[in-house]
Amino acid sequence: MEHQWIDLTVETVESEHLCCAIADKKHQAGVQSKKQWLKQRFEEGHVFRKLDARGKVLIEYAPLETAWVPIEGDNYVYIYCLWVAGSFKGQGLAKELLESCIADVKAKHKAGVCVLSSKKKKPYLSDAKFFKRFGFEVADTAPNDFELLALSFDGSMPRFVSTAKAFEIGEKDLTIYYGMQCPFLINSVEQVRSYCETNAIPLRLVAIDSLEKAKALPFVPANYAVFQNGKFVTHQLLNENLFKKKLGL
Repeated sequence: MEHQWIDLTVETVESEHLCCAIADKKHQAGVQSKKQWLKQRFEEGHVFRKLDARGKVLIEYAPLETAWVPIEGDNYVYIYCLWVAGSFKGQGLAKELLESCIADVKAKHKAGVCVLSSKKKKPYLSDAKFFKRFGFEVADTAPNDFELLALSFDGSMPRFVSTAKAFEIGEKDLTIYYGMQCPFLINSVEQVRSYCETNAIPLRLVAIDSLEKAKALPFVPANYAVFQNGKFVTHQLLNENLFKKKLGL
């Protein structure tokens, strides 16, 4: 069976679903926020490719220079997300998406392509074993078992920005950093904010709302991070129940 793919554009992004949060009403504010973010990224070479079907099948990548992550490297491309879920698994779609990305990167004469992963399986991160089957290697490592995987075409390798390996901040108040790239973020942050307000828990929210902020982060997983007493707690998006469990509340 030949699969049909759609690359979103400024003209089509409003009329197409984003795969990740298709029908869940509580995430629609996040979907609209993501669409506005995408409109500004397409002119930078950002690619959002999805299956022409109602399902969670997509790959999203961008030139590393304009990718909102604390990673640096010359002429690389960064994969934000590769996701095949539900009944679409087991059809070779992830392989097809990654191969299309690699072919696109080569056609654009880039030095290589990279992705965030980890030694041990972590929520929201790409499976290292899958990428290594395509020749990806560990280009850099960071605390908490994070790894930067890269497929190099010219021998060069990308790396984490040195400040991203700190995983510490000076502020002792409960702090959540949140980015613009994931449709699920707004609802997650709002649940935690509401709980903290109701229970008089000091909370500091830091929006990662520019490329400059993203490149200078004191941690690797650029979408979301929770800090308590200045120490990194998790990059897993927390609803109210997970928040209370993770922080022992």
